[in-house]
Amino acid sequence: MLIILAIIVLAALYAVLVYNGLVRARQVAEEAWSGIDVQLKRRADLIPNLVETVKGYAGHENQTLREVIQARNSVQAVPAGDIAGRAAAEGVLSQALGRLMVVSEAYPDLKANTNFVELQRTLESLEGEIQMSRRYYNGAARDLNVKVESFPSNLIAGPFGFAKRAYFEITNEADRAVPTVKF
Repeated sequence: MLIILAIIVLAALYAVLVYNGLVRARQVAEEAWSGIDVQLKRRADLIPNLVETVKGYAGHENQTLREVIQARNSVQAVPAGDIAGRAAAEGVLSQALGRLMVVSEAYPDLKANTNFVELQRTLESLEGEIQMSRRYYNGAARDLNVKVESFPSNLIAGPFGFAKRAYFEITNEADRAVPTVKF
């Protein structure tokens, strides 16, 4: 009887440890997503200033400027929990920003403008931080997904509502392409 009780206590302790590990992994993934969200918000806030600066020098590039603003608005319209939708919208925004940077190359006065140069540096820095945040989030999502799918933690994950996380990745190959602008 004592052996059976000891086995039950050990099994309960193991279940608690697995559950706590799943909670920890979920919290890390949520914290990692928050890091991406903060960087993406900073980029979205920078875009209107960048567009206004370019507009002053390259006003006739209205199509490119409209695409950037439209892509930014699309990103902001994605629901908070839609990671795949956010990744797709961010890919479109990255492409539009790339086209904007290519357009700016044709305007030497714009490239010499200190405000534009500072905005461009900030954007480049943010892109690096977004990449780091994305890698961190994807690692946290991977760790959670492994725990949710592997035995025996999947026996605890299912009944307690732990679910796999989507990766934040570019799924459209066109979004990976180098932007081209024709004059």
